[in-house]
Amino acid sequence: MRTPVAAIAFVFTAVASVAAPPNLLVILADDLGYSDLGCYGGEIATPNLDALAQGGLRFTSAYNTARCWPSRAAITTGYYAQQVRRDTVPGVASGGGNRGIRPAWAPLVTNFLQPLGYRAYHSGKWHIDGRPLENGFDHSFEIGGGQSNFFKAPGNTDDGVPNVQTPDYYVTTAAAEHAVQCLQEHAAKFSGRPFYHYLCFTAPHFPLHAPAADIAKYKDTYARGWDVMSAERYARLKKMGIASHPKPAFERDVGPPYAFPDDITKLGPDEVNRPVPWASLTPSQQKFQAAKMAIHAAMVDRMDQEIGRVIAQLKAMGAYENTLILFASDNGASAEMMVRGDGHDPAAPMGSAKTFLCLGPGWSSASNTPFRRHKTWVHEGGISTPLIAHWPAGIAARGELRHTPTHLIDVVPTLLELSGAKIPSTIKGHAVPPSPGRSLVPAFAKDVTVPHEFLWWQHEDNRAIRAGDWKLVALAKGDWELYDLTTDRGESKNLAASRPEKIRELEALWKRQDEENRRLAMTDLPLGADAPAAKKNKRKQP
Repeated sequence: MRTPVAAIAFVFTAVASVAAPPNLLVILADDLGYSDLGCYGGEIATPNLDALAQGGLRFTSAYNTARCWPSRAAITTGYYAQQVRRDTVPGVASGGGNRGIRPAWAPLVTNFLQPLGYRAYHSGKWHIDGRPLENGFDHSFEIGGGQSNFFKAPGNTDDGVPNVQTPDYYVTTAAAEHAVQCLQEHAAKFSGRPFYHYLCFTAPHFPLHAPAADIAKYKDTYARGWDVMSAERYARLKKMGIASHPKPAFERDVGPPYAFPDDITKLGPDEVNRPVPWASLTPSQQKFQAAKMAIHAAMVDRMDQEIGRVIAQLKAMGAYENTLILFASDNGASAEMMVRGDGHDPAAPMGSAKTFLCLGPGWSSASNTPFRRHKTWVHEGGISTPLIAHWPAGIAARGELRHTPTHLIDVVPTLLELSGAKIPSTIKGHAVPPSPGRSLVPAFAKDVTVPHEFLWWQHEDNRAIRAGDWKLVALAKGDWELYDLTTDRGESKNLAASRPEKIRELEALWKRQDEENRRLAMTDLPLGADAPAAKKNKRKQP
C-alpha cells in the first residue's frame, strides 16, 4: 500500500507525538483461542498481555485466515495468502507449508524497513517460503522439529546453525531467549537504529506439552468441564463489552476437521472426539479431559511469562515507550486430533515429551467462546483473534476497546505508515498491486472504522466474506449462510432463506475478490508452475 507524505504526517497528529520512528514488535501465537487470555475473558493467568491491553488497546473484531501459513503470509506481506500463492489457488502451484512461492512483487515487510535503517529479527515459527535470513532478517531462531515436540527439537536453528539444547529445553522459552538476545545485541551495537522483531510462538499448538510446574497451577481448574468454563468466559466477555451477541450453542456433532480414527484409538478410552455434554462423560474421561485443558492453559501461561521477559528487556534498554507491540493469533483454537512425531506413550505423564495430545473439539469450543467452529473453518471461531496494540509514546488511549473489523493484512500497512516506508510502483520489473490491507493508525486514536470495502476468506474451500456487518459464510461443498453480525456474531440465526438478494450481492463480491486473487497468483509464475498443485498429503500441514 503506497503511503503518501500527507498520510505519514497524519500519523503524528492522529496519535501521541513521537520523536523518532517506533520500534516494531509483532508477536504471533499459534492456535490460541479467542477467549484464552485474561484480558479477553479467560481464566488463564496472562498478566503481561493483560498489562499491555490495560496500557493500550484491544480490538474486538480482529481476524486471521483460519490457518497458520496463510496468516503468516498475510501478516508479513499485507496481501491475502491466495494473492501471493501461499494458500490454495486451483490450477496454480500454491498451498500450505513450504509449497507456493511468493511473486517477486511480494517481498516481506523487512525489505521496505531496511532502507530506513531498521534492523530485523525473527524468533520462532516460520512457515513462509524461503528462509528468514534470505528475506531481510538479520538474525533468526527458526523452529523446525519443535513443531512436534516442545522439549526436544533437533530441527531448530540459530541463523541456520543447529540450536543448542539443554536438559530443561522448552521451545517457548527458547524463542523468547533468542528475542532477548537479539534485543541485547541491538542495544549494545545498534542503539541508534530502530528495530522490527517478528516473534512467533508455537504455543499453544499441539502437542500439549508444558513444564510440570506450569501444569500444576491448573490441576483443578477445569474439573467443572467445558460447558461451565465456556459460560463463565462468555459472562466475562459481556461484562468487558467485548461480546454483546447471544452465545452460540456447542455443536455437539461437530468433531475434528480431519478424521484420524486410528490415532484417537492410540490415545485411549478417555479421549472423545466430540464436544458432548460434560455430564455425559465418565469420571475417568472428565479427569483426562480436564488434565488436557490444564496443559493448554499452562502453555498459554508460559508464553505470557516469556513475553514478560521480552518486555523487561525492552524496558531495560529504554525502548519500551517507543515500541509498538502488536499481539495476535494465527487462527482460532484447534479441534484437530492426531498423533505425530515420536508418537504417544499413554503411560507417560500427560504433557511430557513422550506424550502427544491435542486439545480436541470440546475444549476448542470453550477456547473459541463466544463463537462457533474452530481452526480451518471460516466461521467466527476459526478466524477471530485477540489483537492487542500497545505503544506508550504513540497511543494515548489506555485500556480502550476498538470495534472496527480488522485483519492480519492490515499489519503491514500499519508498520509502513508508522515507519514512513514507501513501496515502489514496480519490483523486479513487476507492477506492485495495491494491498487489500489498511493501516490501523487512525484506530489508535479513536474507535473509527478502518475503511475496508469487505474482508475475504477461503481455506480448504471453506469460504466467507464480511462487508460491513453482514457476513456470508459456507462450509466446503456447503450452501451459503448469511448472518447479521450487529446482533448475531455467534452465527446462530441463518438469514439465507429470508434475504436472497443480500446473498447474491455478497456472493458477487466474494467472486470478484476470488478472481482478483487468481489473477495476481498467476503473475510472475516460476517456469512450469502453472500446472495444478500436487495432490495434498493425507496428513494435513499443522
